Amino acid sequence: MTTTPDQAAPQARQILPAEERHQQELAFLAAFDEGPRPPGWALTPSAVVTFVCGSGGEALSLPPKRRKDGALPAKLVVAPKFVGERALVERCVVTLAGERGLLLVGEPGTAKSMLSELLAAAVSGTSELTVQGTAGTTEDAFRYGWNYALLLAQGPTPQALVASPVMTAMRTGRVARIEEVTRCLPEVQDALVSILSDRRVSVPELSGTPDATVAAVPGFTVIATANLRDRGVSEMSAALKRRFNFETVHPIADAEAETALVRTQATAAVQRAGAVFGVDDAVLDVLVTVFRDLRTGRSAEGWDVERPGTVMSTAEAVHVAASLGLARAYLPGGDVLDLVPGHLLGAVRKDDAADHGRLLGYWDGPVRRRAEDGSAMWRRLWDLRENLR
Repeated sequence: MTTTPDQAAPQARQILPAEERHQQELAFLAAFDEGPRPPGWALTPSAVVTFVCGSGGEALSLPPKRRKDGALPAKLVVAPKFVGERALVERCVVTLAGERGLLLVGEPGTAKSMLSELLAAAVSGTSELTVQGTAGTTEDAFRYGWNYALLLAQGPTPQALVASPVMTAMRTGRVARIEEVTRCLPEVQDALVSILSDRRVSVPELSGTPDATVAAVPGFTVIATANLRDRGVSEMSAALKRRFNFETVHPIADAEAETALVRTQATAAVQRAGAVFGVDDAVLDVLVTVFRDLRTGRSAEGWDVERPGTVMSTAEAVHVAASLGLARAYLPGGDVLDLVPGHLLGAVRKDDAADHGRLLGYWDGPVRRRAEDGSAMWRRLWDLRENLR
């Protein structure tokens, strides 16, 4: 007897949520730091910061009385997961401890969503109470909807009500995440005003019953994200802005740290595709250098560079590095550096046709000058200029 795909055994998921990827670290930190915790929190604020930023290479030692029959290691080095200022993470944690809304803003690809996910997982044990903001998002995504079959059969009852992720977070004292809040229409965004002010949602259809109001329990708060490039798409009202603390997530300042992050995440992406990441460090260094030059409008040597309209983010660099790794693994032959111009062009030429010319200008500027300075790697890139046509 054959089985259909629907009947087959469950397959591994491509990406696990943060609380599952880092399950051991979260359990270890919960046992390691038994200090005071805000109501509803899974970890202490200090442990949340350590989870996100890492333990600085130091192995944390778990007291013997907390080892739970060997279920947890005696010592553990907590790996850093977010490359950025520790002070930023600390401010975010303090905001959440005060049960105030947190809005992470920044250029696309600066790991706002990743930071939001990590914070939610560490604070409340789940990052999956999430609303993805779009132009089609309705107020129901923040409040509630109805199971219409039950609604027709029973009328408005608590059983027929379908709670939004935000309402579920209110009921359970957890963190709700709202991605790209400025992509939502203003009238939809404003549903958050009363939620963040009054900490309750009224259900008029259940008026006169104990379920007519859903009140937030301690621990509930909201983390939202917004891209700076989206400002003006659906501008937040002044009332809603006042209910959030704004924190700006900047691009990674250190080139070595960015290269290490690109290597780590590209390696993970290629491994998920069933291959081994085989791109040389020298090629990654060149790739990250190009992205940083085009992002900032200035090379490391101080030469001016015309910035493309497309955001040359770290996330985009990861995608290009992963593509190079997959090409090396599954389509071997030739030098992987030869593929860099084509993949860069694919990353740059998205919004503005003139960005093609800006990339050519970069080749005629910094790439050519580095080639003339004697770098074999940049000389090879200069020779590949025709691949940008």
